[in-house]
Amino acid sequence: MTDTRTRFESEVLPCLDAAYSLARWLVRDEHVAEDVVQDAYLRAFRYFGSFRGGDARPWLLGIVRNVCYSWFVQQKRTREFECEMEDVDAPNLDSQDRIQTPETLLLQKVERAQVTAAISSLPLAFREVLVLREIEELSYEDIARVLDIPKGTVMSRLSRARRLLHEYLSDYR
Repeated sequence: MTDTRTRFESEVLPCLDAAYSLARWLVRDEHVAEDVVQDAYLRAFRYFGSFRGGDARPWLLGIVRNVCYSWFVQQKRTREFECEMEDVDAPNLDSQDRIQTPETLLLQKVERAQVTAAISSLPLAFREVLVLREIEELSYEDIARVLDIPKGTVMSRLSRARRLLHEYLSDYR
């Protein structure tokens, strides 16, 4: 194996789950997300020489985001499009501290579906910031690098996304 390939496998391949998660949340289709991630990894490997070191996850997620946006353009869709996402494949957003009874399992499934639907209904600019921060747990600085926007813009978008999410979820209750 070459040194570049070894470095790529040790630094970038562990980010596969994060890459898929971001792609799935942005394109809202699991099959397209798989294609996006495959394309992103090919691009990442091709341009791995431009990686300056450090945490590879923000660098890779920036590539995933760019591939998602390229896919939007190729599909000639607006940035906000309708697509369903099965709650079975949604990230686990519920608490693990609950007692597992049939009733609580049903409530968890309903809550997970509501949260998934609320996140999916956010405008793309707010959805991607929320997913990168709350699900992928990136720092504000890393999100700013991924999205190529100022840190203050990240903070304001995140604040707005959280407010919108709160409004959407309060409508369910």
